[in-house]
Amino acid sequence: MEPSSPRKPHLSSLPLDSENKATEFHPFSTSPPHMLAFHLAWLSLFSCFFSAFSIPPLIPIMRQNLNLSAADIGAAGTAAFIGSIFSRLAMGPVCDLVGPRIASAALSLITAPIVLATAFISSPTSFILVRFLIGFCLANFVANQFWMSSLFSTSVVGLANGFAAGWANMGAGVAQLTMPLLYSFVKSFNVPENTAWRVIFVVPATFQALTAIMVLIYGQELPCKDSIKVSKISNKPKESFLRLLFNGLMNYRGWILGLIYGCCFGVEMTMDNIVAQYFYYRFGVNLEVAGTIAACFGLTNWFARPLGGIVSDQMAKLFGVRGRLWGLWAVLTVAGLLCVLMGRANSVGGSIGVMCMFSVFVQAASGLTFGIVPFVSKRSLGVISGMTGSGGTVGAVVTQMLLFSGDKFSTQTSISVMGLMMIICTLPISLIYFPQWGGMFCTPNETSIDEEDYSLLV
Repeated sequence: MEPSSPRKPHLSSLPLDSENKATEFHPFSTSPPHMLAFHLAWLSLFSCFFSAFSIPPLIPIMRQNLNLSAADIGAAGTAAFIGSIFSRLAMGPVCDLVGPRIASAALSLITAPIVLATAFISSPTSFILVRFLIGFCLANFVANQFWMSSLFSTSVVGLANGFAAGWANMGAGVAQLTMPLLYSFVKSFNVPENTAWRVIFVVPATFQALTAIMVLIYGQELPCKDSIKVSKISNKPKESFLRLLFNGLMNYRGWILGLIYGCCFGVEMTMDNIVAQYFYYRFGVNLEVAGTIAACFGLTNWFARPLGGIVSDQMAKLFGVRGRLWGLWAVLTVAGLLCVLMGRANSVGGSIGVMCMFSVFVQAASGLTFGIVPFVSKRSLGVISGMTGSGGTVGAVVTQMLLFSGDKFSTQTSISVMGLMMIICTLPISLIYFPQWGGMFCTPNETSIDEEDYSLLV
């Protein structure tokens, strides 16, 4: 799949299936190639989330120095989401063509200088442009999930995807905590305020570039075979970028999963944007406490999203792919109910408690969503991953614009309405049907096609 020079392959210490994909997942192991690739993938994506969310915690300082208006800040946030939407959609077929390792590393190396360019912005226009371009680095998420699906068997792919994305998503929370500390540290050396916040962007830019180089040097694209040998014996049809894109876009399951991901990951991103302000204005807590509460919401990704992958795989062992569908519907519905309840909670303690439960379920739903993605189409796996990932960002934009822009609704009312939207949007899961495995209410086709033919389905 990857047109690179041959390298001596690593031999796996994990049990493998007929495709040399690992049938076990040990997140604290670094054995090559499978577990080493897992750690490289999540760390690389972690650095991209760190870069993408390194600006928001410094906006109060940057706002003064750059004379940013509220409209400028809002436009910059939307621009970052838009950059992520289109880049995630494009990243899917790129992974199909060149492989996730090269796609991931190339994107990180291309966007790292843009992160560094944040130090040189001098106007609202350049601020919006930089945020738009930095948003592209989040397309690394698609390569991350594609890579895990290439290395781990269907029995543990939900677990692998959940851990890889969950640990990586913590980069946003870590950025919220560390960038202000770095700013204070630099300023303690009597560095002017306007210089201090600029200097520290060397950190995320360098971190992102180093992880990309590590992916190129130590990562292995495919299990136990070099890429050229695999490309010679693979039965996967070689198709153009446009053909791969067309095949993916014609698969209705990808559109439904994009909608579902918009209702879990998109909602998660929206909450990351508004939760600190919500507690500050609704309950009168100070900025430090509000920031800590907001960071807690994001840091639960350490276990919540992997938990979704575990649930997906366990449901599959009991009920097959139909179990994955039922598990996703149940978890996302509970998340919607908790979101409704959070908006109606009237005490700070009760609201924090509901928020914590809500964060676990909504992030677990993201893990369950990508427990289904690898089964949609082998032919255009990258495109389906890109469609689903883009759906998450589209969901964030739509939710932000409909419910949290302007003063038509109070924030607590908007949160409850967002929960109702989540519950309603779980219904299309019942429309997903696989000829081999069935759907939520449908059994498999008695004349179901075999695995090889299924890989060619649109």
